[in-house]
Amino acid sequence: MIDPEMLKDLVCPLGKYELKAEGDYLICANCGVKFPVIDNIPVLLIDEAILPEGVNSPAELKCMKK
Repeated sequence: MIDPEMLKDLVCPLGKYELKAEGDYLICANCGVKFPVIDNIPVLLIDEAILPEGVNSPAELKCMKK
């Protein structure tokens, strides 16, 4: 689990939206992309992200369509 104080300072690297902790992931409140948290360290790398169902690339995410 990630420290709630640290979570307040983290944002989705794709669109700078709020992240919500859910299990072993941080999830973008806007587009739903999941970033893993490994040993309490968030891995906010796009290559490590789990895209929402039906999305084939980060370019398709609504975070990227600003």
